[in-house]
Amino acid sequence: MAETLRRVLSRGSAAGSGENTAEAGPPLLLLGGPGSGKTALLFAAALEAAGEGRGPVLFLTRRPLQSLPRGTGAALDHLRLQKIRLQYPPSTRELLQLLCSAHEARGPAPSLLLLDGLEEYLAEDRGPQEAAYLAALLLDTAAHFSHRIGPGGGCGLIVTLQTQEEGDIGDALQLSLLQRYFPAQCWLQPDAPGPGQHRLRASLEPGGLGPRAEWWVTFRPDGEMTVTPWPTQAGDPSSDKGSSSGGQP
Repeated sequence: MAETLRRVLSRGSAAGSGENTAEAGPPLLLLGGPGSGKTALLFAAALEAAGEGRGPVLFLTRRPLQSLPRGTGAALDHLRLQKIRLQYPPSTRELLQLLCSAHEARGPAPSLLLLDGLEEYLAEDRGPQEAAYLAALLLDTAAHFSHRIGPGGGCGLIVTLQTQEEGDIGDALQLSLLQRYFPAQCWLQPDAPGPGQHRLRASLEPGGLGPRAEWWVTFRPDGEMTVTPWPTQAGDPSSDKGSSSGGQP
């Protein structure tokens, strides 16, 4: 599912083609520290998929969103927002029940499955078997939706995971396990911001199905999120060529 996030980050820049694709790519793990913009990027991916004219988007998170992304037309497009199904399973048990029951759900199959805050569910039981089971069930649910959609389509999967401080062996082992299920990863790292801004570096590793790509993602004081290519991908990195869906990091 790296291509959906690539389109979000490449919108209006020289780094991407801007073309839509109906094929769902490999499951993507979006990683970053607290307040790094994971939720904002995930919701931007939801808006991107909702605007492609395919099925709805299923957005799972433990805590209700405090505010929606703002500052761009996509965030204000009510037709896109109506296609995003927000659900808030409060515990790992209820998340597992929701994913299992998805096989019996009626109606159009989602074209994108999103889970925000995987670490909050894994914190209830940090054992490797539990992490592996949840990751496998997420992939199985996305595969079931893809089967319902049929050839030429598919359901993508993007999951966010908060990274901890270096030196935590338990977290390192857990991440190593999850990377087996999520071959594509996007790392968000803080970068030196300008006055009143929060900026990070987004590094996309698409799991061997495309070139590595990097961008600056800047959150302005008004909450708007803007994206510019990393210097190695554009001749003028200071040019703010485009913006994606905005939101608080």
